[in-house]
Amino acid sequence: MFNIQFSMKRVVFLIVIFFTVQLHAQEIRSIKATDLEKIIKESKTPLVVNMWATWCKPCLAELPHFLEEVKKHSAAEGSKDSVELLLVSLDFKEAFPVGIAAVAKKRKLDAPIAWLNETNADYFCPKLDPKWSGAIPATLFIDNKTGYRNFVEGELSHEELKKEIMAILEKR
Repeated sequence: MFNIQFSMKRVVFLIVIFFTVQLHAQEIRSIKATDLEKIIKESKTPLVVNMWATWCKPCLAELPHFLEEVKKHSAAEGSKDSVELLLVSLDFKEAFPVGIAAVAKKRKLDAPIAWLNETNADYFCPKLDPKWSGAIPATLFIDNKTGYRNFVEGELSHEELKKEIMAILEKR
């Protein structure tokens, strides 16, 4: 009887811990390439779409710069200097959502995160940009209002990122 009660208490404890962690974890949405196309097409403010993965060192190295720069330009919606950031994870299915959420929590990623639920790079890469080889990190800077669009494949330094954000805002 003691072992059963002890086991039940342990199970209840683990369930409580699981749900507590889930309440404080960032929501990671699963999206398809067509969903990403729609998000980009319907964006009303300048949008920075960063393609990354939890196992990609250059990706993780540049993420703090993205968060810092977008925070500087997170004015009210419709403001001339407003910029939105979407982090799109290209992690393997096994990392969704727990592994991605764990990295997001550890690195304090407070931008929206989506997991691209696609396996065929020949299909989804050209949907983001025809020049994209599939290498990450990769970033799309877009403003539908002005027609601005610039795709960068590879890691961006903090200075390069600042220049890209200023370029997108100068067109407004």
